[in-house]
Formats: sequence, structure tokens, C-alpha cells
Amino acid sequence: MPGNADLAGPVVDWFARHARDLPWRRPGFPAWGTLVSEFMLQQTPVVRVIPRLDEWLTRWPTPDALAAEPAGEAVRAWQSLGYPRRALNLHACAVAITERHDGAVPNDVDALLALPGVGDYTARAVAVFAFGARHPVVDTNIRRVIARAVDGLPEAPAPNAKRDLPAMDALLPEDDDDAARFNAGMMELGAIVCTARSPKCDLCPLADRCAWRAAGYPATDVPRRAPQKKYEGSDRQARGAILKALRATPHPLAAAQLAAAVSDPAQYSRAIAGLLADGLIVTPADDTFALP
Repeated sequence: MPGNADLAGPVVDWFARHARDLPWRRPGFPAWGTLVSEFMLQQTPVVRVIPRLDEWLTRWPTPDALAAEPAGEAVRAWQSLGYPRRALNLHACAVAITERHDGAVPNDVDALLALPGVGDYTARAVAVFAFGARHPVVDTNIRRVIARAVDGLPEAPAPNAKRDLPAMDALLPEDDDDAARFNAGMMELGAIVCTARSPKCDLCPLADRCAWRAAGYPATDVPRRAPQKKYEGSDRQARGAILKALRATPHPLAAAQLAAAVSDPAQYSRAIAGLLADGLIVTPADDTFALP
């Protein structure tokens, strides 16, 4: 495996020149904003997150501001970001921060992991990017860069924290600030240069030391994952249509009104059952539904 200086220096220098201007990278951005952005960025493109993040932090600039409102308001404000259970988890997270940490986002990985909806990646990302702690952060983009530059593989194998975290930790600079910049730089490199389908090797700061490039770009023998099922006509779309109807009104809606949002009665029944099970809707009265 290349030494730390073989990757860290070029990546940190490249990131200083080419990093995108994103809200959560600006000086003074609050830890709460970093946590909210990490929730929103899960499975959602940056371009869709930025306007929603701004709206969210304008309305709820602190965890206690969000915790003071019903969870349904978080679901309403989530709008079209997708996977709305993240909104419920974020609201529960705000409540926990308010009750356990006097409204201040904790800076310790273990304390962050104890918050609702916070997994290993999010905990480490907040500790590193909001507080400058020295931890390895590994997302899909970083895994891809390490697989190619270090291991000579065209694609990263399946995620495995016992392998991925030590691999990134071995590359981290000793200085806390440089380590944070290296984490962010590797993530950025995978997002805009060392992309999954069309890597821009001529723009990559690691081109002269990339094991995959040196090996002549060998093809993968890892089977590609099956493509995600189409959204159009899916149960996910039906759930989204029901939530959209409920977001549009502050009042509960009768079942008959909601049924008009989904043309297939069987799909409507499945969607309602799933939303109830996930806690995304409630029944304040018989045959009546509302956001929680």
C-alpha cells in the first residue's frame, strides 16, 4: 500500500484548488447544519439538497427549534428529497440532542452514534467536518478512489467497515486539519473526477501513482448490482403521492380524499399500510389520515 505522503499531499493540495463551494464547507457553518446536511445527502444529489438545507436551517437554526415542533412538520418540510423516514429520524435526533446534550450537537463519535438515525458514516463525518477530529470517513466515493489508486481495482468491493476504515485510516495525515481536508478531498475526488462510469484520469492528482492506471485499467469481474426498480408506477411513487397530498394541507384528510391520489386500490392499501408502519402518517380518527 502506498505511504501516507503518496496520496495525502496531492489530494489535499488538489482539494484546496478545486473543491466545490458548498454550504457545509464554509467557515462558521454550524455543527447542526453539518448534521442536517449529512442526513439530507444520503441517497440524494447535492444540487437537490442545497436549497432544502437553506430552507431548513432558516426555519430551524438549532436542534431545539426543530424539537419544539411536531415530527410531521419535519416530514412536510422534507418535500421531494425522497426517503422521508430520514425526516423523522432527524426530528428524533433533534429531540435527543435537546434532551441529552442541552441542545448542542455532540462532538464525540460514540455520543453521535447513540443519536437516532445516526450511523457510523454520519457520526464520523460530523466529528470530522464539524469539529475537526481525526477519524477516517468512508463513503462510496472514497471507497472507489482507494480501490483504484491503492488496490488497482476498477470498482470497490462491497462495503465492509472492518476493511474500509483501516484502509482509510492508514492513509490519513497525522495533523488533524490535514486529515479533515484529506477526508473531504478524497470524497470530492471520487464525486467529480474518479467517478464510477467516466473517470477523468487526466484531471486526477493521483494519476501518476494510481495502481489501476499503472496496471492498464483492468476490467472488473465483480457483477454489477441490479438496477434500481423504476420509480414510475412503483409503491414508492404511491407513498410519495399520499405524502404530497398530506403536506399540502394542515388538516387531516379522509381516506376517500387520499385514495384519489393513487389510481390502483391495492397499491393505495399497501402504501397506506407501509406509511403507518413507518410512522410517517397517523390516524387521528377512523378513516382519516394526517402527518404525525
